[in-house]
Amino acid sequence: MNKHKIKVVDLFCGIGGLTNGLQQAGLNVVAGFDFDKSCKFAYEENNSALFFHKDVSSLSSIEVNKHFKNSEVKILVGCAPCQPFSSYNYKQNSLEENKWKLLYEFARLIQEINPDIVSMENVPQLLNFKKAPVFQDFVTNLQELGYYVSYKLVFAPDYGVPQKRKRLILLASKFDNIGIISSTHTRDNYVTVRNAIGMLPHLEHGGVDSIDFVHKASKLSDLNIQRLKLSKPGSSWKYDWSEDLLLKCHRIDSGKTYGSVYGRMKWDDQSPTMTTFCTGIGNGRFGHPEQNRAISLREAAILQSFPMDYKFAESKETLKHSTVAKQIGNAVPPALGKVIGLSIIEHLSRLGK
Repeated sequence: MNKHKIKVVDLFCGIGGLTNGLQQAGLNVVAGFDFDKSCKFAYEENNSALFFHKDVSSLSSIEVNKHFKNSEVKILVGCAPCQPFSSYNYKQNSLEENKWKLLYEFARLIQEINPDIVSMENVPQLLNFKKAPVFQDFVTNLQELGYYVSYKLVFAPDYGVPQKRKRLILLASKFDNIGIISSTHTRDNYVTVRNAIGMLPHLEHGGVDSIDFVHKASKLSDLNIQRLKLSKPGSSWKYDWSEDLLLKCHRIDSGKTYGSVYGRMKWDDQSPTMTTFCTGIGNGRFGHPEQNRAISLREAAILQSFPMDYKFAESKETLKHSTVAKQIGNAVPPALGKVIGLSIIEHLSRLGK
């Protein structure tokens, strides 16, 4: 395989989780596009690709095609944000059509650019065609354009991600049938929270590591410290807290269903899915297994399978905690990006490309 004759462009690239994984696999990612300009530093600092601040809705095929110049194989990848299909909005039936238009924009660019291979990673709720036809439309469009299409609901620990995350991965090729590679891990050797972050230095809530400023934890109130001290790993406030520590929302029926909030992770299990609020204990089971704090930005990044030395800001002074937490939560886990890359390479190698 001639790496330089194969070029990849990453739409909705964010801080480069997918790009990084594809490059780890050996693919030549040359450019990434995203509407959030705050992602530029992390994307370019950690990856051998250029970042372009652009809303994909207004992106033209001409702008993308210039990055495929002199390539023999064109690969277009991306994770189109589908906020209405997030777990919360999905339960609330908040599926406004304008919120998933980005997947249709992805389909538009595929039709205009005519890449040889396409990959799309997204939330599993897209598979419920009864809620909205957007994914079915996406697949149908690809098939009508002559692509061989496959898609699979992937459990991230099966591919080495220390996180109970389910993602939908689609692969499409103009050449032949294509599919994701077999699982690399089983329950016997899943990567655990301990494996992933157990070696990081001790940190107090509100503290910053003296060497790695991304190993930074949110400051907690005295009341939340009391709550965490009583919280057992993997348990729930329903069983661990005294009555005086309960929040108002816990006392109503709807609040009782959120048993994992303010909870601690378990060392020898996988973490919950990282979200844009994963460094705050009030948004899920994001408490450290032992220390009385939420997980740090670095720990969240590692649980997303980012390399230990991935850079998110130029300095301690320029790092904005909420911005970086959002970037990490929105990212494609690089380990899944690598799996996508290896699947594409296996496909091309089989065809002698």
